[in-house]
Amino acid sequence: MGNNIHWYPGHMKKATIKIEERIKSVDLIIELIDARAPISSINNDFEKIIGNKKRLFVFTKSDLADPAQTERWKDYFLNDNKDVMLLDIARDNVNKLLTDRIKLYGKEKREKELAKGMKPQPIRAMIVGIPNVGKSTLINKLSKRKAAGVENRPGFTRGEQFIKVNNDFLLVDTPGILPTNYSDKKKAANLALLGSIREEILPKYDLVSYLFNYFKTYYPNGLLSRYGINNIDDIEETIKAIGTKRGALRGGGEIDLEKTTNLILSEFRNGLIGRITLEWVK
Repeated sequence: MGNNIHWYPGHMKKATIKIEERIKSVDLIIELIDARAPISSINNDFEKIIGNKKRLFVFTKSDLADPAQTERWKDYFLNDNKDVMLLDIARDNVNKLLTDRIKLYGKEKREKELAKGMKPQPIRAMIVGIPNVGKSTLINKLSKRKAAGVENRPGFTRGEQFIKVNNDFLLVDTPGILPTNYSDKKKAANLALLGSIREEILPKYDLVSYLFNYFKTYYPNGLLSRYGINNIDDIEETIKAIGTKRGALRGGGEIDLEKTTNLILSEFRNGLIGRITLEWVK
């Protein structure tokens, strides 16, 4: 897939600087990662910024991922002493689930406040993650799809905006941020397949070829239920067969490869091909 892939627009650099400024005053980092590619969707650049802050990894889009692999990834994280929870943002009562979990993080903080005779303060949490991992959907659910509450709190940049979820915790949102570059081409391909990197960065035909080669090893019958195809030996012929079945044709009956690859990528991202995980626990 060529040389290192660089994708770091100016707004991401500014956002990273803002996170560095804000992070000293939050109690907890909530990092969203895509259950279909848990390792690829972790931004390792956050490691330097977050330091020793408490950190909760939230698996999003687990409804689109291979359930057996999701359980294995959950165990993998727990065995690595990382706190993790699975969240189906579209269906779960995320407000209650996150509040219950965050209360556990706030226990020590509240004990200190009570010992000093202070009124217990809400836990201040910051949500971070790469683009298209479900942050906006989660924020909308937490704020009940209303205008986010705005409060000023000491220790934050002047005029900092907070989302008041409830009396137990306040939330700071951040833009989706990618690492400065991807030396690992597989990670870059995974994120492009998930829609976290702009599609222009990697050719769509190459992405579909990468996906189908992955299917050969991990999901040999992965195209059967959606397209009725059980042989993926020849990638080009497989793509053409899907184009024919879906009527993605140009004048004269020629297969429209761009339309076909767009369709395949869209159906993969929306879970229509099946519940697929792009990284298996080794």
